[in-house]
Amino acid sequence: MAWRSCFVPLRLTGGAAARSPVSGGRWPLSLQQQRCGFRKAARKPESRRPEEELGPPHAESPEAAAARRTPPDLQAQPGPTRTFSRLLRPLVFTVGFTGCCFGSAAIWQYESLKSRVQSYFDEIRADWLNKMRPQKRGDVRKEINQWWHSLSEGQRTVTGIIAANVVVFCCWRVPPLQRSMIRYFTANPASKTLCSPMLLSTFSHFSFFHLAANMYVLWSFSSSAVSMLGREQFMAVYLSAGVISTFVSYVCKTATGRLGPSLGASGAIMTVLAAVCTKMPEAKLAIIFLPMFTFTAGNALKAIVAMDTAGLVLGWKFFDHAAHLGGALFGIWYILFGHELIWKNREPFVKLWHDLRTRRGGGGGGGDTGGGGGVV
Repeated sequence: MAWRSCFVPLRLTGGAAARSPVSGGRWPLSLQQQRCGFRKAARKPESRRPEEELGPPHAESPEAAAARRTPPDLQAQPGPTRTFSRLLRPLVFTVGFTGCCFGSAAIWQYESLKSRVQSYFDEIRADWLNKMRPQKRGDVRKEINQWWHSLSEGQRTVTGIIAANVVVFCCWRVPPLQRSMIRYFTANPASKTLCSPMLLSTFSHFSFFHLAANMYVLWSFSSSAVSMLGREQFMAVYLSAGVISTFVSYVCKTATGRLGPSLGASGAIMTVLAAVCTKMPEAKLAIIFLPMFTFTAGNALKAIVAMDTAGLVLGWKFFDHAAHLGGALFGIWYILFGHELIWKNREPFVKLWHDLRTRRGGGGGGGDTGGGGGVV
């Protein structure tokens, strides 16, 4: 059985004067192809029944005759049933996971602001110790620290995401893990496992070109996105976008009957791209292989949405256009409305968390400072 799945790597790269490659990829995941041979059994002599000798021959249509002559193993089997009731659990998972992401991001920001003063004194102490300690030439750890601190906050934020994608890509190359990778790291509405692949598939790439293109775009847009949202809010948006875009893909596949597996971080990256282009529509972008042609970020976003809409309507199978479109629309919605509705209304939740920490004895005077800073 040969199994192919299509997914979405439309790429734009950006920075201050963003350069963007527009490229595509296909993920052909071929399972072991098996050929089934059928040996013709020897016919046993049969005596003619009286009704066959006396009665008229029974008329049979060509379709029925062909079906009768086809071995049972080769006859067409009914496809997976399309039922929207199977999407109830993915819907609940999407809503719950999105809420947990933004709640965790609010707590993360609260704790980060609370420990900022302590971190400041720790850095002063570390600098004093480094001055007192004799320096070693060619210290690898020092070089790594210098490289790490030379990165922008956005690049440091997405380093963990890129590392996780690389680890999953390596796992695809381990034969004993193939069955588990297909089950948990590919999103398919016809699969028995529906919820966990909605998140895990956004860290999964089977093709090296697909992985490299996606991670390059994420790295390029990370500085603008994190400076615009902050690292905590960025992580909440990115993880939620991966699940939301997968759920949109589930709905469209179920509605059209084009069931099949898909994977890749393209849906979440499309959210990041759409958010940056919506916030900075006049920024200049260029295709990486054609740097002489430039266009605005707003026009690029319109072209991407139009192409994915056409691909969804016309049934193009090269990309998972539904996941692309779902990610882009979520990014646009979040910049226009979601930030005001979700992130700016996190104060009651942060206050509740502050009260819980104070009752457990983990708050104290420093907790008031962190609580106030986290709500601003």
